[in-house]
Amino acid sequence: MQKWFEDNKVMMLMSAFVFIGGYFFLRLAYHMSDKMPFTQEIILIILGTLATILITALLLNKQTSVELGKEQSIKFIELKTETYQKLIDTIEEMVLHKNITSDDLTKLKFHTHRLAIFASPAVLEEYEHFLDIFDKMIAEDRHVSMEDEDILSEALAKLTVYIRADLVGELDEESGHTAKEIRDQIITNAT
Repeated sequence: MQKWFEDNKVMMLMSAFVFIGGYFFLRLAYHMSDKMPFTQEIILIILGTLATILITALLLNKQTSVELGKEQSIKFIELKTETYQKLIDTIEEMVLHKNITSDDLTKLKFHTHRLAIFASPAVLEEYEHFLDIFDKMIAEDRHVSMEDEDILSEALAKLTVYIRADLVGELDEESGHTAKEIRDQIITNAT
């Protein structure tokens, strides 16, 4: 029953019932009032007004639901963007400090949980690859060497490709550039 109200089916059925019932009532009233001057015109005005109100109400209801859907999409993309930005900022901080603390590792774990809420499956999979590289290169000695920076930068570039696809993938498809071209450009810029 809840789905019927969400899809406006009940509202449409009730509107149709009122409209059809009103039509037959006003038609009857129209034929009964043909002997009185201007009565038919007044009934036609009422019928036109009711039809206009009904159509306007249905259109406004649909417009409101579309606008709410757009607002939710915008908020969700903003949350995703903020989450991805915080992740990249955290990784940047860690690489710049050169020495990885247990707090830094804890931050990465919490980013994993944030990503689990918002990220696409492709981003989650690539983030797992990034964490594997991070663990192999840095977590053991907890120091970021120049070689580690290059490897992390490349791994982060690959992750960034998936983040970009998650956030603006539809725009990239419209731009005329292939996903491979964009991926190659991002990885080239990172190295």
